[in-house]
Amino acid sequence: MTMIGSVGFAQALDGREAGLQAAHQALNALGANSPALGIVIASHQYQAREVSSGVASLFGDSPLIGFSSPAGLTDKGQHAHSVVVAALSGDFQAEAQWYPGYAQSGRETGAKLNQQIHLHVDPQSILCFGDGFNGDAEQFCGAVPIQSNQLVGALASGDLHTGNAYQLAGKQNGAGALSAAFLRGNLVMAVGYDHGWSPIGKQFRVTRARGFWLRTLDGRPASESYSELFGYPPRDWAFPPLSHLARLYPLGVEQGEDLVIRAPIRVEADGSFRMNATIRDGIDAYLLVGSLATCENAARHAAQDALKKLGNAKPALALVLVDVAWQMLLKAHPGAEVAAVQEILGDKIPIAGGYTLGQIVPEEKARPKFLNQHIVVILFGEAN
Repeated sequence: MTMIGSVGFAQALDGREAGLQAAHQALNALGANSPALGIVIASHQYQAREVSSGVASLFGDSPLIGFSSPAGLTDKGQHAHSVVVAALSGDFQAEAQWYPGYAQSGRETGAKLNQQIHLHVDPQSILCFGDGFNGDAEQFCGAVPIQSNQLVGALASGDLHTGNAYQLAGKQNGAGALSAAFLRGNLVMAVGYDHGWSPIGKQFRVTRARGFWLRTLDGRPASESYSELFGYPPRDWAFPPLSHLARLYPLGVEQGEDLVIRAPIRVEADGSFRMNATIRDGIDAYLLVGSLATCENAARHAAQDALKKLGNAKPALALVLVDVAWQMLLKAHPGAEVAAVQEILGDKIPIAGGYTLGQIVPEEKARPKFLNQHIVVILFGEAN
């Protein structure tokens, strides 16, 4: 059976209707082929149960996983207040799993996922979506075993002020969870990723950090350090839009020989940065900035890398997972990252995607890696 991918998207007053219309479009494009997997990217403004109900009513028993996003992405660009549904049909099997305890323990969720891996002896690829506001993705990645299994995914985004985001798997949905699809059979999943942020020479010392909160830089509240650089009063950083736009200016922190990007979700009232990955006291951090040109180049590179890893397999669907900082940076050029990906993939491959609060990518002979600020391009193809 030839692998076929399709994408539908819709905007409606309620989530059920938007999900229904998007699913109808995706299934129509498959023709007589049955979907082996459905991927849903839905606006956080919709109710999770309504979106799930609308899509599942047409997909029936076919496995579904998905996440919330401030906007959906397709080959036609960016779509606010929408539902995007991608369908994949082919000679492979998919199994959707729901892990409701992710927010309480990323480590325990990783252990449960590992148990699921061991139920099957054949190689598997795993696609997962976790809560971007609650839960420890680094802890989760650390609990996933080092092996040939390929795990890739992202963290759901939504309302940065209220922390409203959700995930879905089959007919189960809600916040604080992780949804995963285990893929086996005649399928190749190739992953490419990159980012468009570079250091500008400003260096800080992390003097106090506790859990997900970066309290002080150079002995002062983090917002004061940014206030000095950008000229806005420290108090203004605790309120929108600055409290969220701080994500545009992430930190590059030293992790061994690497510089790892860590970006704030928001600035708190006390001037600390709320992160979704921990940062250690006493390390150096470098201010990073991005641009339209560097992000477009990063999108092209991620697509090229995924295409190269796909080898001789023909791509049937592209899933593009982009950090929410890109949406902020490219506000005057909505959909520019999709256009850059299309330059490499062409206009024949269906594209679905959304904005996320972090990305999870596979590492060769190592555990998966948690990223901020990246674009991840996942190509699904048929194995030769």
